[in-house]
Amino acid sequence: MGHHRPATRSKNKRPRTEDNAEATSEIFRKIVSEGDITEEDVNQLYMIWKPACQGCRVNTKDNPNCFCGLVPPLNGSRKSGLWQKTSEIVNSLGPNPSNDLRASSSTPAGLTNLGATCYANSILQCLYMNKSFRKGVFSVEPEILDAEPVLNNIARLFAQLHSSKIAYVDSAPFIQTLELDNGVQQDSHEFLTLLFSLLERCLSQSKVPKARTIVQDLFRGGVSHVTRCAKCGNESQASSNIEDFYGLELNIQGLKSLYESLDDYLGIEELQGDNQYYCDACSMRVDATRSIKLRSLPAVLNFQLKRCVFLPNTTTKKKITSAFSFPAEINMAKWLSEQSQSNLIYDLAAILIHKGPAVNNGHYTAHIKDENTGEWWEFDDEQVSNLGRQPFGSTKQVDVLVDGNNVDDNQLQSMHSNGLKRVQTFTSSDAYMLMYVLRNSKIGVENTDAESVNHKMEVDGPVSSQDESPLPPHLLKDVTVMNSEYTVSCEEYISKKDFKLSKIMEKRQEVRSILSKAPVPSLESSYFWISTEWLRQWADSLTSTSLTIDNTPIKCMHGKVPVSKINYMKRLTPEAWTMLLSKYGGGPTLAKSEYCVDCIFDMGRNMMRANIYRDQRSEMRGLAEAALAGGHSDGKLYYVSKPWLQQWLRRKNIDLPSDADSGPTASIRCPHGELMPELAPGAKRVRVPENLWEFIHQTAMNVKPNDSVGCSSFSSDSEPCSICSVELTEAASSEDNLREFKLKQKQNHEKLAMNKNAALYPDTKYYLLPTSWLSTWRNYINASGKNAPSVEVDTIDTVIDKLLCKEHCRLLERPPELVWKRDLIFQKSAAADQLTFVTEDDWKLLCEDWGGTLSKCIAASIEIDDTVQDIKKEMPTSEERINISEVNSSQCGRPIVKTSPQVCEECIGERESSELVMKLNYTNEDICVCLIRGKEPPKSILEASGGFSDNGRRTSKRSRKAAYGNSVNLNVSGSTSIYQLKMMIWESFGVVKENQVLHKGYNVIDGESTCLADVNIFPGDVLWVTDSKIHENRDIADELSEPNLDAKTTEEGFRGTLLTSTVPSHPVSEPCLN
Repeated sequence: MGHHRPATRSKNKRPRTEDNAEATSEIFRKIVSEGDITEEDVNQLYMIWKPACQGCRVNTKDNPNCFCGLVPPLNGSRKSGLWQKTSEIVNSLGPNPSNDLRASSSTPAGLTNLGATCYANSILQCLYMNKSFRKGVFSVEPEILDAEPVLNNIARLFAQLHSSKIAYVDSAPFIQTLELDNGVQQDSHEFLTLLFSLLERCLSQSKVPKARTIVQDLFRGGVSHVTRCAKCGNESQASSNIEDFYGLELNIQGLKSLYESLDDYLGIEELQGDNQYYCDACSMRVDATRSIKLRSLPAVLNFQLKRCVFLPNTTTKKKITSAFSFPAEINMAKWLSEQSQSNLIYDLAAILIHKGPAVNNGHYTAHIKDENTGEWWEFDDEQVSNLGRQPFGSTKQVDVLVDGNNVDDNQLQSMHSNGLKRVQTFTSSDAYMLMYVLRNSKIGVENTDAESVNHKMEVDGPVSSQDESPLPPHLLKDVTVMNSEYTVSCEEYISKKDFKLSKIMEKRQEVRSILSKAPVPSLESSYFWISTEWLRQWADSLTSTSLTIDNTPIKCMHGKVPVSKINYMKRLTPEAWTMLLSKYGGGPTLAKSEYCVDCIFDMGRNMMRANIYRDQRSEMRGLAEAALAGGHSDGKLYYVSKPWLQQWLRRKNIDLPSDADSGPTASIRCPHGELMPELAPGAKRVRVPENLWEFIHQTAMNVKPNDSVGCSSFSSDSEPCSICSVELTEAASSEDNLREFKLKQKQNHEKLAMNKNAALYPDTKYYLLPTSWLSTWRNYINASGKNAPSVEVDTIDTVIDKLLCKEHCRLLERPPELVWKRDLIFQKSAAADQLTFVTEDDWKLLCEDWGGTLSKCIAASIEIDDTVQDIKKEMPTSEERINISEVNSSQCGRPIVKTSPQVCEECIGERESSELVMKLNYTNEDICVCLIRGKEPPKSILEASGGFSDNGRRTSKRSRKAAYGNSVNLNVSGSTSIYQLKMMIWESFGVVKENQVLHKGYNVIDGESTCLADVNIFPGDVLWVTDSKIHENRDIADELSEPNLDAKTTEEGFRGTLLTSTVPSHPVSEPCLN
């Protein structure tokens, strides 16, 4: 036999509310009857008898001895207030400046990204990490810095990167000095080129030799563009010109390594055929060769990898993301035009990375080698990470090159034995610029010829220096001040945090201490009352200020403690009360004896009255139910409102009268003070016995003593008001007349009332009325019943005036279109036209009944145009298909409507032009596009999308849901381009935009830069598209990353900044924007 679980369900079960209410009611009854209040009564009424709670999850309102829930458990916390987690309280103080402390003096500092300035940050870090360039900047005289804001800001920026205690430096002063827009994406190579030009101009004012020419000494090399005649062997005169370069722009498309790109850059181009060269020596056009010759190399050699190419087929730019390899060191001697017998070894010093698959977006970072330690660092704006001894980290696969060729592990042994040197090579799909530094040695060619001087490498002291010199005093002063301010801010934050946490811990200890002493040990002990709301605020407030004790919410009008406030107060021991009062002050003090005797007796009397009222109402309830059921007791009867009595019965658990008990006869009393006729709206009534009426009347007068209108007495023999009876009779007669008038209208105008499209005949006089007026007229004559909508019909003269233009007194609407159907003429679309034909008899009767003048009319007649021999030949293709079933081929003419007065084409044209302009300026509207897989679209789609107008302009009909093929609703505007629409269709159906053949009706829509409004595509139009399947499918992400050229704005570059204000622009490659 199994073990039974002990019953614990009722362990902490609270007493039932009904039991407590009954006990309380009995106590009040005893107090009122005996006229005395005992201490036991007070203990019961004020719930003092309840025990102190232990471990409740929430604070119990009806127990003045419960202090649970005011504070969390010992290890608990809350979302806000005093008991928040310590970490959240610390976070509220703001960021801790100590978190921005530089890890060590050997760890480089980062630069803040102001929005889209990572291109500038990466270049600045590359320049700063070059010790020679850094020393050159630091050596500029203070007076030159004061005169040149650009130099001044870059020197201060470098000084902060050098000696700042903060892990990152604010680049805003330098960016603002250059007047760069920190929200605009720019190209890093273009920025470097323009910055070099600007720095050359600024540094030219310096008298310090190594500072004045530091840019040229480190970064400038020379090239010549040589053209050689294949016939005579002479070089062109321009071939001897040497042009400066600050970086070599290398093609990488289709090339795999730096070696291949250099060979391609210096390769020989054949000039033949139409591209022949005119040789001055030969005096004729001849075959020739053209090439670039490296005349001299700088100490710091920059290779710009041309990852951005222009695609003429799509008129867009694309980023080349193929892998490209480059060595850790490279000997440039063999690429010089004059071969050097010495090695020109360059070591990889920095790699500029452009992350992202597209040209016009992405992110720049820089991987730079520390010249002192040989360690690589990744500079990603504010974040600087140590990569170890490899530029891409130790996890990156490193290849081995021998003489520029890859070797495998099996070849390494023979390589060592032959004494060949192996070189590490690295591969990247995002490398955008490579920076190599000439190895620390004097390199040159011993040649006394003047021409050989151009090939000699000039590497002065700063390049080879390994010592880190201190900052000059004028720069050190600013950094020292900044570091001091930073140290002070760190100390202030720590002091502020310690002070706040100590105050919080002190307050928490105070709250727990006082609450532990708050419970009163016994019924006989002294105690004091305190507001639960104030106690809750005190136990959860972070501060102790403005927390004066406020017991006024629990005090009655007699200045005592009312029993009605028992759910809003707690009782404290004298010790706990004294501790609170001595620290926070306030009051009033409400002791044990401060219970309100007057309030207790008032509450007792009210409770007894409620019991009496409840008993009486229960007794009257049966009489009311019998009255509503139609039962009549003997004796005098009175009228009350039937809806009021029904509502009175529905109310339950009523202890005392309320506003709902007032006005038992308000709805059956007429404005003249008499009984309303029962046929009047809302005047339904019921007869009740006299005793029920007296109870209802007395209760209503107690609630509203001055409401004599709502409590008027009407005995069952009262006569209805004679005046109101006459008014009701007249109203009923008026309704009968109106009903008769509407019936007569339907009989006189049977076809018009039923909206039937009647046949029309030539040589017969007709009249035209607005279709909207006839629709309103039909609604009026067909409306019936009490709930019928109120419809107002204008007079005919009024609507005729609206149809005529004021300037010419001619018709402002075109007459309806007519069609042949079964050898008869009908109005083509009476529902859609602005005007509708009516017969002469209908016109006369309508004028008679609706305020019309017979002579003030729009007369119409129908004539047959015999000049049209073949209707179908004259019709546009779209209309022919739509209306071919409506045209009878036996007819030899087209019906034409002639109106008097004539149509005012001038006013109609102005109105339609204005409407067209408004129609073209739509925004955020839907059109429907259907994908047609077959050769021809179904008729339903052509009818929904096609259209033709007399003006030769394509128009559209409101879109109806397509019942064929795949369809989608697209949200567009009038300014949406066809290119953008095709991109939406591509995303919806997966059909590349080049394969989309877009139609509206039978017309093909093309021109990607054209807007929808230009080709008359309006809200609700239905378009259809087919897939030509000519071009290969591709991922839409590729197209989204390369926006349509027509839709893009012109790239401004650095126009309008200090970089281009006074410096001529240098030729740059296609940029990759970050």
